[in-house]
Amino acid sequence: MTTPNLAPVEESTTPDARPQKEKMVLIAASGDLDKAWPVLILATTGAAYGMDVTVFFTFWGLAILKRPDAGISGDDWRQKLLSVFNRGAPTNLGLSKLNFAGLGPKMMRDLADKHRVASVQELLELAQQMGVKLWPCQMTMDLMGLSREDLIDGLADPAGAGAAIAEMKQASISLFV
Repeated sequence: MTTPNLAPVEESTTPDARPQKEKMVLIAASGDLDKAWPVLILATTGAAYGMDVTVFFTFWGLAILKRPDAGISGDDWRQKLLSVFNRGAPTNLGLSKLNFAGLGPKMMRDLADKHRVASVQELLELAQQMGVKLWPCQMTMDLMGLSREDLIDGLADPAGAGAAIAEMKQASISLFV
C-alpha cells in the first residue's frame, strides 16, 4: 500500500491561474412585464455579486429587446401580423394575468414607480453597464422576421439553442423564466 503524496500544492500567481467567475444563465422566454422584471432583476443582482451573467432571449422574450420604434417587421404576412399584435419594447409589455387592455401594466408601472422599483428599460440599461450578456435567439429572430435593426443596441451576436446549452453546462445557476 502506498501513501498518497500530501505535499502542499503551490498556488500560481500568474494571471491565468485566477479562478473563473461563477456563471449564471437565464432563459427569457416570455415578453410579459411580470416575467421581464424578475429576469432582469436576477441578472443585475447576479452581476452585482460578481457573476458572469448571460440572458438568452427566445420566442416572446425577444419582445423585451425590441426597439420601441421598430415598427412592423418581417417579410411574410404572418411575421408582419405577429409584429402588429406583439409590438414589444420594454415600454409596451403586457401582463401575463390581469392585463385589462393595458390598464394592468399601467397600474404595475405606477406601483413600481411609487415603490422605487427600476423599470424594465432602466434594468436593461443597468444590465448592459454591468456587463450582462444579452443574447437574442437567432432562430426566433428568423421565425418572427426580426433583424438586428429591430432590437436595441449593445446586444451580443444572436446565437442558437446549442450555444445557450453550452453556456448552461458551465453555469452554476441556470433558470428558465
